[in-house]
Amino acid sequence: MSYVALHSRSRRVLTAGVGVIALISAGCAGSDQPAISVAPAASIATATLLAPAAFGDYVEANPDAPLINVHVPYEQHIEGTDAFIPFDSIRESPDLPTDKSAPIALYCRSGNMSAQAASDLVADGYTNVVDLDGGMNAWGAAGNALLDDPAATGT
Repeated sequence: MSYVALHSRSRRVLTAGVGVIALISAGCAGSDQPAISVAPAASIATATLLAPAAFGDYVEANPDAPLINVHVPYEQHIEGTDAFIPFDSIRESPDLPTDKSAPIALYCRSGNMSAQAASDLVADGYTNVVDLDGGMNAWGAAGNALLDDPAATGT
């Protein structure tokens, strides 16, 4: 290792060490308050990712839950799909339940677009969102049927 590389590394280590010492010193400065305050962990809501079999069971057990294909452009769909909403405009859709605790089931071709849509819905306050893990690719690979009828989208 060259002197320059060693010298630069030593300087970085020294700088980091001084920063740590400063933090420790601030914490021991005689104050009753901690030097660094940490907020309690907040509950972070997330969508539930379900494997194809569990997703199918969920949809069957929740017949009132809208089954939404968020993949664009259209590339097949699962039987019983209630709505075709592009993943990147799901927040503006009038097809969503007004009750934010109502169940919603999402899917796309591979799982990427539905993951984004699910994240957007959770960010908007929806608390009962499920997402098909692996999308229609996984659904079909598990032996489930996919329909190929672009007219079903209504567009």
